[in-house]
Amino acid sequence: MVDWTRRMARRARDGGDPLGGILALANAEGVLNFSGGFPDPSLFPTGELGDITRRLLDDDPGVALQYAPSNGIESARHAMIDWLSDEQGHRAADDELMITSGGIDAVTLIARTMLDPGDVVLVEEPTYLGAVSGFAAHDPVLRGVELDEDGLDVGALGELLAAAPVPPKLLYTIPDHQNPSGRSLSEVRRSELVELCRRHGVLIVEDVAYRHLGFDGTASPSLWSIGPDVVVQIGTFSKVFFPGVRLGWASGPAEIVAKLAVAKQNSDQCAGALGQRMLEEYLRGGLLDAHLPKARALYRDRAAAVDAALRAHFAELGEWTAPAGGFFTWVRLPGVDTTELAAEAAEHAVAYVPGAGFFAERPDAEHLRLSFSRIEVPEIEQGIAALGAAVRGLGSGARR
Repeated sequence: MVDWTRRMARRARDGGDPLGGILALANAEGVLNFSGGFPDPSLFPTGELGDITRRLLDDDPGVALQYAPSNGIESARHAMIDWLSDEQGHRAADDELMITSGGIDAVTLIARTMLDPGDVVLVEEPTYLGAVSGFAAHDPVLRGVELDEDGLDVGALGELLAAAPVPPKLLYTIPDHQNPSGRSLSEVRRSELVELCRRHGVLIVEDVAYRHLGFDGTASPSLWSIGPDVVVQIGTFSKVFFPGVRLGWASGPAEIVAKLAVAKQNSDQCAGALGQRMLEEYLRGGLLDAHLPKARALYRDRAAAVDAALRAHFAELGEWTAPAGGFFTWVRLPGVDTTELAAEAAEHAVAYVPGAGFFAERPDAEHLRLSFSRIEVPEIEQGIAALGAAVRGLGSGARR
């Protein structure tokens, strides 16, 4: 028998599977599931999508059922440009936006386009584990920049950049309702961050996956609207439309977007045309704007339930963030290895994501991420209570 593992590339042999376990729980039953950032299926616009799909199949099969250009169907791109312009106050030129197959596709396209082995990539510490693995596949040096209550520590970033012998290639940041911490970058820091990276020639990759899910419906200026010359904004419709369609965008300097489109020709070639046309019709009809308040209200109620349950069951065990939007609460349990705790939690039929995988440079096992997006309010209290029991039930070997 051939040992195929020995024939694999080093990145495949040595790499883990940070998202596989989370995605495996997408449709799990019998589990109080705080793991993945899955939107609630009750929000999927099935009625409107049925009408749109039937219309496209009748009137536009030659486009909707065909291959699409690598940068996206022109009319769908223009619909996205219009929507982003209305929402962020900055309008991309026609050659400054492309359609991607979700947010992670944009990450991998940027990594493939911008990075040579050994290049330095800055990420928030902690940050989205899918981005960490997406960048790591291209053999960069990953450096972490700490977060505080106001988001990315721009002062610490400035010190890092001043001491760097060669400017880092790029900085990846999630400024709105960050994954996993739930924190947002303050408005003052946004301008400071753009100016700092402009001065040092560092490309900002701004991930706005949760920007449109602020519980009060407001949002600070995007980094892209402040500094379109130094920012590539990437986004996804998986959280606010539906994830099965796998659609997102990348918008930034035209010379970068053009190369991202070339890179896409060597990956999946194009995002699905039917999904693009469905989304275009949904945006043009004002249906997404009408849908977002309902989504915000549902997730706001669930975040409040998580906070109340943590106050009831974790007050003496640790600390946690109180997000103003998005899907996640970030919990710190001093002295507890949350990777080991996961097995004990599973015995109580509770699933969450241990924190260590969210750190690119300095792993921290005392944190865990709770996603409240797909678990209903009555189950939240039950799940947090069970998780508290799991923490208390840990043997001395699980504590450092």
